[in-house]
Amino acid sequence: MAVPVSGISVGTSATSSESSPHLPPQSTFSPPTATSASTSVLQHSATSSPKNMKLDLLMLTFNCAKAAIDVGTFATHLYSALVEREGAMVPAQLPELVVLSLQEVAPLPNAFIGGALLNLYLRHFEEALNLAALNATKCTSTAACNNTNASTTGNKTNASAQVATASNVALDLTALTSVSGHRLYSLVKSHNVGMTAIMLLARSPAALSPVQIAEVGFGAAGMGNKGAVGLRTVFTRDGSNGSSSESTELTFIAAHLAAMEGNLEQRNTHWLRIMRELTFDDPARIFKEYNKTTAHSASEEEQQGQGRDTGLGSENIGLLAARHRRAKANLNARLHELSVFKPSSHLFIGGDLNYRISSTPPPPNAAFPSLNPASPHYFEKFLPLDQLTQERKAGRTLHGMTEAPVSFPPTYKYKALARLVPDDQIETHVPAVFAQHRYPSWTDRILYLDTPPWLRNSGSADGDKEAQSTSIDVHKYTSLPLMRSSDHQPVYLRVSVPLISRSLMTPSPMPGVRSSGFEQNHGSDGDSDEDSAPELPVQWRSDPRAFMPVSIDANSWQLRRQGRRREWAVGWAGAVWSTRQGALVLSTVLSLVAAT
Repeated sequence: MAVPVSGISVGTSATSSESSPHLPPQSTFSPPTATSASTSVLQHSATSSPKNMKLDLLMLTFNCAKAAIDVGTFATHLYSALVEREGAMVPAQLPELVVLSLQEVAPLPNAFIGGALLNLYLRHFEEALNLAALNATKCTSTAACNNTNASTTGNKTNASAQVATASNVALDLTALTSVSGHRLYSLVKSHNVGMTAIMLLARSPAALSPVQIAEVGFGAAGMGNKGAVGLRTVFTRDGSNGSSSESTELTFIAAHLAAMEGNLEQRNTHWLRIMRELTFDDPARIFKEYNKTTAHSASEEEQQGQGRDTGLGSENIGLLAARHRRAKANLNARLHELSVFKPSSHLFIGGDLNYRISSTPPPPNAAFPSLNPASPHYFEKFLPLDQLTQERKAGRTLHGMTEAPVSFPPTYKYKALARLVPDDQIETHVPAVFAQHRYPSWTDRILYLDTPPWLRNSGSADGDKEAQSTSIDVHKYTSLPLMRSSDHQPVYLRVSVPLISRSLMTPSPMPGVRSSGFEQNHGSDGDSDEDSAPELPVQWRSDPRAFMPVSIDANSWQLRRQGRRREWAVGWAGAVWSTRQGALVLSTVLSLVAAT
């Protein structure tokens, strides 16, 4: 018999420990949306000056398990992400931008072929977001957000149905029939690498500059079974009361890294490839221009060397060497600009990063995380085992990135049990247990690159105010309830991003400070006397916007083009093989080829 524990229905597993000696007793539960510890938030009023305004951003990651979402169910859960901040339901303040990182977004043929076959799956997310947003606009006060105690779910086939959300707020599905005519969010850009996709939606698309894209595939022959895809744009908010407009650059990465407990090093390698190969312009073009410049300089240096034998040209040798250093510094700076760590841009990465709490599968009778705070195996006690945190702090992955405190249960891997509601009703709570062959883990994560250290100040009241105005404020970082279509829970991050201009975000050499390689990334001619100058602050040297952790792969775009061609061929082959007629034709062709 189930007993309530912290508002969660807890019972025995469908398979008892007596019938399955290799599996410790587990709880049946509906995975909750846990409340995370949140930082202090800079509140904005209608009279706030643009200088104090920040961009309201929501980023969500979800492994879709190659299945289409149910729009009503997803909208029901997404509603709480739109109206809940700092652990309380508040009057609607819809985020200005919404970014969706989607893994296994569609079956392989649809994802590899792309186009209309993939849009069949992507469009459901746009519909769900707009449905949730339309209902959120009705939440005009805290009381209105909590004014219903609905405890039953509505019929999802009935256009006038009311659906109870996880927060006991009834979601009106009548808007679903007319959502196309009342879209609060417009799709600005979507892109995919195989089965990993990213979607950027905005309240005001005109506030965004043309979007750049970047991609890398981790699968066989560079295909996108696993991979990462990026979007980069500039957000501009027009000034009010005669003030000037403000803008900031944004980079978003959706990623799906290597699975399985034993593939820790491969996950780190995939991150390494993101840093080296996920570029927003073709690095081969930049290397080609650099090679032309250095070839010209080498020719001049050779001529000067010949002149030195006769006492001519020796005074120009130093100038040629300085020119070569400047060319190398310019190359590094341009490569840095097209990388994920572009100095002038904010950076957010979300996805199924697949880091686990163990490097081996669970042995018989292994202790699993519990949702019961009184349990000796309460899930928070497993957080120190999290590979992502360990590897990040050791400098082996997610270099320079920051993560808000994780206070939600593991998001993977769940096994859904029998439905508790009829098939024609929205299933707001899915009873589930952790799958016995995988350690429950926090595989689904969102991280960000905090504002650069050269913008932060301390030691005075003015400095503290400045640091607050340039900080990224975390409102919420948590999971959404499990949905039957996937064995992962979605995770979202709600933040306020400071509108810092690109010129302020970009580091510049500090007078009287020894660069320790700083000029190699940012174009100093290296002529200053550095031996007597102090080192750069440690925070500068550890920030990837000041120093690239790796070099850029010159052939990344060429490799990706080859991988994309293979995806197209494999996708169509899979699509043909998946039909009876197509399989017959394909098998006949293969037989004829084998006979010849």
